[in-house]
Amino acid sequence: MTAIMLDERDVRAAVTMPEAVAAVRQAFTDLAAGAFEMPVRTVLDDGRFLVMPVHHRPTSSAMIKTLSLNFDRTPAIGGTVVWSELHSLDRVVADAGAVTALRTGAVVGAATDLLADPGADELVLIGAGGQAADQVRAVHAVRPLRRLTVVATASESARALVDRLRPELDGVRLDTASDARAAVGGAPMVCCATTSTAPLFAADDLPERVHVNAIGAFRPTMRELPDGLLGGADVVIDEREAVLEESGEVIHALESGAITEADLRELGPALAKGEGGRGPRTVFKSVGVAVQDWAIAHLLAERVLR
Repeated sequence: MTAIMLDERDVRAAVTMPEAVAAVRQAFTDLAAGAFEMPVRTVLDDGRFLVMPVHHRPTSSAMIKTLSLNFDRTPAIGGTVVWSELHSLDRVVADAGAVTALRTGAVVGAATDLLADPGADELVLIGAGGQAADQVRAVHAVRPLRRLTVVATASESARALVDRLRPELDGVRLDTASDARAAVGGAPMVCCATTSTAPLFAADDLPERVHVNAIGAFRPTMRELPDGLLGGADVVIDEREAVLEESGEVIHALESGAITEADLRELGPALAKGEGGRGPRTVFKSVGVAVQDWAIAHLLAERVLR
């Protein structure tokens, strides 16, 4: 029996963002085809502890992610991703923070590739926390950027993120801002990666044609997007059951009557059918589901166990 332990550096060295995007894209296609057994994650202490299991039937493999979240510490996400297979006693135990950031970026990359205008080359990123860098990397992998603006209430956080990303974004104009409502006015792509409990901007602040990704709010009490945007956009979600239980934006918009459940499209079927955006405004809302973690764990297992 072999247990391979992978820390953050090991995970980053083993999987590139384009590989992660491709793997997560395929995992959601498999989810739509019924290849996964995936219960809704277990949430403890109002989201401070999460347990996410999933089983991939074709490979007889399973992944369980256990993590804790504390945004008053660094890093905010800690825990393990454990990969196992029915035919083997070998397993992979990987750092959950690295896997989570990588897979959260990757699903945004897959959704952006499907929904954003092909020529979109400017991104406004709202938030400069632990998930932020991989949001940029993922969008850049599918829509090479000409300009990036990082918006954060703490200007030093925005500057630090820009400095961190600068070596990876040669030739890209890099700016910072503190006013989200002003910053999104001319952006064809927006990524929201905050822990906000109130919308970050109004629907009227956005341009007529825009694609918005929102990954920060993962509990019913959290919101990054306004009802007006959801009500006037093509809304694609990662997984219906998870979003209806956990997404504050979607729950609020449903309760207000801005949208109905019929207005929500799941990412997996949309990817499987190649169905891009329906209309000038598109939104991808993700609370994160276990097939994303499975996709990254599968890549890791293929590289360290074979």
